[in-house]
Amino acid sequence: MFGIVRPCRHRLGEALGVQWAAHLCGLCLALRKDHGQFARIVTNYDGLLISVLTEAQAGRAAGGWRTAGPCPLRGMRTASVAQGEGARLAAAVSLVLAAAKVHDHVADRDGLLARRPVALAARRVAAGWARAGERGGAAVGFDTAVLVDAVDRQAGLEVLAGPGTPILAVTEPTETATAAAFAHTAVLAGRPGNAAPLAEAGRFFGRLAHLLDAVEDQDADAQSGAWNPLTVTGTSLADARRLADDAVHGIRLALRDVEFSDAALAHRLLVHELRASVDRAFGTAGCAHTPQAAGPYAPPGGPGAPLPPGPPRRDRRGLLAGCAVWMGLACTCQMCCGTFEDPWSRERRDGLCSQCDCSDCGDCSGCCDCCSCCGDGCDCCDCGCDC
Repeated sequence: MFGIVRPCRHRLGEALGVQWAAHLCGLCLALRKDHGQFARIVTNYDGLLISVLTEAQAGRAAGGWRTAGPCPLRGMRTASVAQGEGARLAAAVSLVLAAAKVHDHVADRDGLLARRPVALAARRVAAGWARAGERGGAAVGFDTAVLVDAVDRQAGLEVLAGPGTPILAVTEPTETATAAAFAHTAVLAGRPGNAAPLAEAGRFFGRLAHLLDAVEDQDADAQSGAWNPLTVTGTSLADARRLADDAVHGIRLALRDVEFSDAALAHRLLVHELRASVDRAFGTAGCAHTPQAAGPYAPPGGPGAPLPPGPPRRDRRGLLAGCAVWMGLACTCQMCCGTFEDPWSRERRDGLCSQCDCSDCGDCSGCCDCCSCCGDGCDCCDCGCDC
């Protein structure tokens, strides 16, 4: 699972956590339904924002959610998941951008992709994803050519970039691609007046995603000799942080001009969680919760979240059933990156990752900055502060 918006369940709270998980599972199932089982591998945290924005504008229409069957990421439990055109657009965009990412790794000869047979197979997979994304986009009225063009221009810009090249010249294709995807959610929601401010929010989001990815990968890229925009252009971390902070602020301002039916989750993810993402990337935030209190990036009701208090648990699973669940958890990384049920005893277990991306909720400065962004009456925080 990848993406820059990786919320912690302590900040989301129960209600928004359930919604977040519904959109994540909805994206995954849309990929499976329209493009096959293997396409689910491109499920990502940022792609679900497309689904979230669509529903935030249109409201949850009848039939907008459905009950999905058991899944290893949910401890083999059923769950309500989002469906509809927002999820299908998110799937199409995720496929096209994942294809571009694979091509990028092949070009950089990363790891096993340095081997010709592996690189050839990866190119074929990426080409299939790009075609599937094009079909999926067309089905919801979105022309993925703008995404493909952005990818093509990105490669050319990277070849020409060097010391002194403005970093924003390198991030421009990503900004253009995300602006188009964000703006199309207004079309799907039947609110064309939202297209312009959402395009602006998408532009800043694309800039932020590109910058944070570069910051997080800079050391590893230096060791492997891979291309990194900050290193190549000579952009300092201080300048990157300033641009990142400006992008977060720009998204806040743009969202004020968007007409929503229910903005709570979109506001939480695109205002509060983006600030946490910037702090995480630049190493300026810590976590006050222990691994025993929460698994990393696992909202309540989301993949691997523990069952709420209630009747006693069922008996232990049998050997074969437990092994099947264990394989599902292992293959989906839930045993590393979340909170899950023990495959046999059904007891709650925390993932191997020991860090949780959440801040001390003792005051407004830790988990909530709504006092400065949305004025009086902000009810999107769950930290108990009086904003």
